[in-house]
Amino acid sequence: MKEIDFSNCQRNARTYNGANGSKIGIYYNNENYMLKFPPKPKNNIELSYTNSCISEYVSCKILKTLGLNSQDTILGKYRNKIVVACKDFRKTNEIFADFASLKNTIIENSGGGYNTELSDILETIDNQEQFNIKNSEIKNFFWNMFIADSLLGNFDRHNGNWGFLINEIDNIHMIAPIYDCGSCLYPQADENLMKKILTNKAELEQRIYTYPNSAIKHQNVKINPYHFLLNTDNLDCINALQAITARVDLIKIKEIIENTPYISDLHKEFLFTMIKERKNKILDVAIEKHFSSTKKEEYIKILPLKKRD
Repeated sequence: MKEIDFSNCQRNARTYNGANGSKIGIYYNNENYMLKFPPKPKNNIELSYTNSCISEYVSCKILKTLGLNSQDTILGKYRNKIVVACKDFRKTNEIFADFASLKNTIIENSGGGYNTELSDILETIDNQEQFNIKNSEIKNFFWNMFIADSLLGNFDRHNGNWGFLINEIDNIHMIAPIYDCGSCLYPQADENLMKKILTNKAELEQRIYTYPNSAIKHQNVKINPYHFLLNTDNLDCINALQAITARVDLIKIKEIIENTPYISDLHKEFLFTMIKERKNKILDVAIEKHFSSTKKEEYIKILPLKKRD
């Protein structure tokens, strides 16, 4: 893969918020991109910069294999630093509104826009009248994203990093592509930790069963994906679990990881192992809990990809 150098790209006037790392707007191939820089790690002081740019790139590509609309990403360098270019999905006359701003339109909801209590999120989806999008479509998107984030170990999917595109001139409202996936796939793990996890079953299983947890809370506690998916009785969540699990193609995922530049063979092995283990030990186990083997096999056989929503 030819290395891409963004260093001489023209800057545009777009700016981006968010806490994790610096971001600048550039033109690349005559289109607007956000260039994300890796932030300094908060926990692992031995790591110079986190692997968040790698996580962003790989995760967005994996989301597409799950049939989900995700941001287009390109890995490259900017002044010798590995960066990820994320295509700006806002078109002319479109503005972006995050879910937190939608949540603030529910007058009876006292939780606040950035309160990630699950019941508040679902209440907002059920009662929103701000956007001319079916509430069932938003709910389906939310749960599909939740299952995908559980597969990828995303610990930072809060109300400020998913949302909606609004064309105020044509009065067209739509759900924005999934973006901001730099907190997936253990971005603060250095190669020493990767090797430790790959060679120690207890260390690996700790990253499956104990953490990372979701930023979304249930009864004021951050959701543990394993326990939540095994024990939930939310039918919308269970339907999304069915749909997304049926789409997980480990061959395609391995190909994405193998073709990812700038990372070592150890890093590639680590990424694939963690995704495979999270599928086998979280998603598949939850499917077994909620459905008999016969029902699961029938579901996978009869449900075409284009209808798995």
